[in-house]
Amino acid sequence: MEIKKIGVLGAGSMGNGIAQVASQAGYSVVMRDIEDRFVENGLKAIDKFLAKSVEKGKMTEDQKKGILSRIKGTTRMEDLKDVDFVIEAVFEDLELKRNVFKALDEIARPDVILTTNTSSMSVTEIAMATRRPEKVAGMHFFNPAPLMKLVEVIRGYHTSDETVQVVMEMSRKMGKEPVEVKKDTPGFIVNRLMIPHLVEAIRMLEEGVASKEDIDKAVKLGLNYPMGPFELMDLTGIDIAHHVTEYLYKELPKESKWSVPPLLRSMIRAGKLGRKTKGGWYQY
Repeated sequence: MEIKKIGVLGAGSMGNGIAQVASQAGYSVVMRDIEDRFVENGLKAIDKFLAKSVEKGKMTEDQKKGILSRIKGTTRMEDLKDVDFVIEAVFEDLELKRNVFKALDEIARPDVILTTNTSSMSVTEIAMATRRPEKVAGMHFFNPAPLMKLVEVIRGYHTSDETVQVVMEMSRKMGKEPVEVKKDTPGFIVNRLMIPHLVEAIRMLEEGVASKEDIDKAVKLGLNYPMGPFELMDLTGIDIAHHVTEYLYKELPKESKWSVPPLLRSMIRAGKLGRKTKGGWYQY
């Protein structure tokens, strides 16, 4: 089946970034969120990103208009009934994702592949909310989606070889480099490696080993990472780091590397979530 139209569930930072990437690859996109203001904010974010690309000479104004013209924003799930492929990018809450997939299963054609952009949660458990678990896979983009090259393609227990092949091919058509995660393990590849690194950075700050600025500087200059752990959490969302850490602690053997540091809980309670709230580990 030829894929021409893609449905994206969620217009937040990941959803609008994925919608932009899909449109830039030439696909028609239906980007859906639960309220008009979320949809409008998502479209504005895409416009802002593309405007910067025009300023830098990376694309023309006509190219920008073409990309925006291929993205339709909506609050209606029914508008996804004729899409050929779906990417879900709602908040990292398992029950929410299962409810979304149950609704998608009833709306999308039976031959349509449904993918989840979850960064760590069970693709199998999400897929079992549908009557087509063989056509459900993980398609984990990284933030910001228009710039980051990696996509983790995750097999659920029932995911078919054909589904994996199509998702890998779709990732490449969007200009990404896919890797196949053969086993549906919590955190997949990147987050399973990254979360203990973030947790230990917070613990070092709690213990007074070094300032957050010096921990970030040491990681950038000593490990050659482009960002330090505190800068990274601010960019991707401190609440996301908290959610993923709690999920890994629940799903994996109970080791201290998966437990949530008290300071991380305090940041969440104080509403300090990073760049999206203008303040996290740093002020913006």
